[in-house]
Amino acid sequence: MTQYFDTLETRSPEERAADIARALPGQIALARALPGYAEALADVDPTAITGPEALAALPVLRKSSLVAAQKAASPFGGFTPRPASGYAHVFQSPGPIYEPGGESADWFRFGRVLHAAGIGTGDIVQNCFSYHLTPAGMMFESGARAVGAAVIPAGIGQTELQVRAAADIGATAYAGTPDYLKLILDKADEMGERLQITKAAVGGGALFPSLRQEYADRGIACLQGYGTADLGNIAYESAAMEGMIVDEGVIVEIVTPGTGDPVAEGEVGEVVVTTLNPDYPLIRFATGDLSAVMPGQSPCGRTNLRIKGWMGRADQTTKIKGMFVRPEQVAALVAAHDEIARARVIASREGEMDVMTVQVEAEGGDAAAFSETAAGLLKLRGKVEVVAPGSLPKDGLVIEDRRKYD
Repeated sequence: MTQYFDTLETRSPEERAADIARALPGQIALARALPGYAEALADVDPTAITGPEALAALPVLRKSSLVAAQKAASPFGGFTPRPASGYAHVFQSPGPIYEPGGESADWFRFGRVLHAAGIGTGDIVQNCFSYHLTPAGMMFESGARAVGAAVIPAGIGQTELQVRAAADIGATAYAGTPDYLKLILDKADEMGERLQITKAAVGGGALFPSLRQEYADRGIACLQGYGTADLGNIAYESAAMEGMIVDEGVIVEIVTPGTGDPVAEGEVGEVVVTTLNPDYPLIRFATGDLSAVMPGQSPCGRTNLRIKGWMGRADQTTKIKGMFVRPEQVAALVAAHDEIARARVIASREGEMDVMTVQVEAEGGDAAAFSETAAGLLKLRGKVEVVAPGSLPKDGLVIEDRRKYD
């Protein structure tokens, strides 16, 4: 297995900047010609946008604006150069938000993530990301193909069958959310099965240090990738485990939350990403995630910018069990039942697993019905607690994250 996925990872800063300066103006021109960007980029000269410093003068595209545009012009809101029929896949993420998927090799650029995790030819990857509507399963599937690994398209759930498949087929690697691997391993212990998994590429949630250590104690090297359904791969860990290295197909800026103004190196801010993918040219797309730039280069030899990884959300949107839960979803739960006055979602941890508790202020009503509505609207199952009217804190939070990230 080669040390690096390709030569792009070890370019000098000058080479990378020159390559970006050649590619970025064309990407801006492509976006400027699309209906979704027509107003925002109308006065922009694409030839003048040659790097992050010039990008900083352009407006930020927020997910809320993308949702609104998609409602007005379904499914992609005028932000793609082709209609839905011109793509290999059309995905639906919570919101709902629709994303295109291409068929070119490693379209989501997750080959870098798996390669950095030591996964390649000869490996069999148990892919436990969902293949249902959302693109996560296909992201890691295409990444596995890019590094020459075979894939068990396991999806999520049915843990006993997951163990049976991993044992019978001989899975050597895992892809999925950080905590679901523990469920599989614990079930394997219960079943008396010894699995061959020694590598893991995880995403869709925070990898807590204690959980990473538990995997290491089991002989499993677990590294993280950071991406989104809209953007594909954004950054990834290498074996050096010193920050996350920015993917070669995107430009990352860290800005003051709610603005497009870059922060000083090392300061925490919102991650804003521009893709160099002509199939879906998102320009200064705000992820809502917080991070910070790390100085210097990774000891692994990869030379691109490093960020500290996921450091929380710029808004109350929170990822639980690999799925985003948004304030508007909580508001929809309240609106769905006349008996509910207020609601609050609490994210916590139990036994290295994410736990979601939904507290609703209600006088009367059917708790079972509340639970079913919550599961449907939040796309997750959790414990629903009915509490007395007026008992929830009046601190402005509708989503409370009680998990510790250090």
